[in-house]
Amino acid sequence: MEKTLGPKRIPLFIAKIIFFVYGIVWTLKRRSAKSMKDVYELFYLDFLRLNEKDVEVVKLDDDLLITRCKNPCPILNLSLSLKVDTKISCKIVSEPVCKYVLRKLNPRLAFERNYGHIRPYSESCEETIYWKN
Repeated sequence: MEKTLGPKRIPLFIAKIIFFVYGIVWTLKRRSAKSMKDVYELFYLDFLRLNEKDVEVVKLDDDLLITRCKNPCPILNLSLSLKVDTKISCKIVSEPVCKYVLRKLNPRLAFERNYGHIRPYSESCEETIYWKN
């Protein structure tokens, strides 16, 4: 997948490194998620620094958190400027970092992005976080 991007791989790789460094630095301070409410607050509001008005909570219960985000997104902006599909760029840049940070919050957390509901194809990006058995 990345090989077909040619020279567009370079800015995506740089963005991935920057985001990973931020994720590593953010996780240096020990934080722990014991509930999905903790996940929402720590991951979306603290780590991703999203404004509550930009995060629609579709479902929040003891085992599952589904969100739809419509925040100003640097990865979306980079993808649009490079003319790279967000279904590719988000898998390369964002998804590994999100999974890393969530694992640090609680190793039982699983993260999935709904690539059938992602910007610019939809009005928001849908993500699901749940407890692994």
